[in-house]
Amino acid sequence: MTPAAGQVPRTRWTLRRRIVAVLTLLLAAFAGTMGVASTLALRGSLIGQLDARLVSASGRAARAAFAGIGGSGGQPTEPTPTASPARPFGLRGPGQDVGTLNLDVSDGTVNAGYLDDNGDFQRLTDTQATMLAATPADGVPRTVAIDALGSYRVIGATRATGTVVVTGLSTAAATATVAKYVAVEVAVAVVGLALAGLAGAVLVRRELRPLNRVAATATRVAELPLDRGEVLRAERVPEEDTDPGTEVGRVGAALNQMLGHIEQALAARHESETQVRQLVADASHELRTPLASIRGYAELVRRLPEPVPDTALHAMARVESETKRMTGLVEDLLLLARLDAGQDLDLVEVDLSALAVDAVADAHAAGPDHLWRLELDGQGSDADVPDEPDGEESAPARALGDEARLRQVLANLLTNARVHTPPGTTVVVSVRATDEVVTVRVQDDGPGIPEPLRSRLFQRFTRGDASRNRAAGSSTGLGLAIVHAVVEAHGGTIEVDGTPGQTSFTVTLPSVP
Repeated sequence: MTPAAGQVPRTRWTLRRRIVAVLTLLLAAFAGTMGVASTLALRGSLIGQLDARLVSASGRAARAAFAGIGGSGGQPTEPTPTASPARPFGLRGPGQDVGTLNLDVSDGTVNAGYLDDNGDFQRLTDTQATMLAATPADGVPRTVAIDALGSYRVIGATRATGTVVVTGLSTAAATATVAKYVAVEVAVAVVGLALAGLAGAVLVRRELRPLNRVAATATRVAELPLDRGEVLRAERVPEEDTDPGTEVGRVGAALNQMLGHIEQALAARHESETQVRQLVADASHELRTPLASIRGYAELVRRLPEPVPDTALHAMARVESETKRMTGLVEDLLLLARLDAGQDLDLVEVDLSALAVDAVADAHAAGPDHLWRLELDGQGSDADVPDEPDGEESAPARALGDEARLRQVLANLLTNARVHTPPGTTVVVSVRATDEVVTVRVQDDGPGIPEPLRSRLFQRFTRGDASRNRAAGSSTGLGLAIVHAVVEAHGGTIEVDGTPGQTSFTVTLPSVP
């Protein structure tokens, strides 16, 4: 989904990072589940042990209520006079642990307390005793929170006399053990997840190396200039990365198969284009001789000393004119065929400022109904005196190129501006030079270039529509194609701005250091 305007696009994670993250999350979920299960099991075991001790303590507390046992048949007697009435019966006898909490009722008096760490008896407050006394006497251990004392497991039992004895043991030790166990588990889990993440990243990176090699091969193929020139044998995925038994191997094998088909198709296309170029070059070369003969015979007929009818002279003039046009077309086709074949250019240092002066002068002579202007590094002049801009000598803008071909580039651009704009249009030719490039711009204030035409402007035999072409019949549609081919052969670029009123063609060439 395309991000909204002004919204920063979300960065997607790499496959390696996503795999490591998923594995780490799965391991964390597994460790968390195991930790919760083991913690619950430990807590259950500790509470079970505590309940066993609680049941034993409750039994001792119930028996301690009959401290005066001595009658026959084990019948209870009155408590021994040595027992302290301030203590619950459960804490008067031997065997109760420190921290054991008891509550009982003796002669209408509620006694509740516990033994502290020193073995001294500590009496419960009325509120604490009330909370403890609410425990049902059903013999089932349960957890009760006692104010200021914490959580206790308590159990209520009924003596033979019908009174209730409540006994409780603190869960603090069990809770502390569980808390310590959880802390250790969390620390071990964190360290384990970190180590597992690092190990997983290393292992996943190692396992994804074949996929990285496949991607690198695809990238190198994508960078090849497959749109032109002879197609060399494309890159291939290494043999060890095409094992059909693995997912990456199947991708590598499929990529190799696709590259093979593409290579065959490109080779067939290149062979066909080569044949077409050779045919055009051969035909153009062979047509030059008969065209020259036709033109010569037409001139010869016009120069005969014998009287020639006017109709014959007119016909010969038309034959000579069309022969010149056909010769120009043949020369253009031959030039394009040579440029397509990569024919070497005659590279020398060329002053583009001087070429621009000559080109504007020629354009002024060919199109006096246009206003021609020349700007050389900030100096401007009207084309009434194109060879002397402002009477000052311009700084040279030197590029390494073929002078004849670069002259043709300027001539074609100015001819294009003259032919495809109405009379009175101002055409400005500017030349700028820096340490790296030389820029030549031809700009006019004509009607512009329609949008559908711009994408195919440099294709061969492309002609403008009526809004920009008032003499389409005289155009071959090869002028801008030659400009584009020559500029690319020089390692330069050409850009077009078809905005009405400021249509421009900008040629950029590397400058001479």
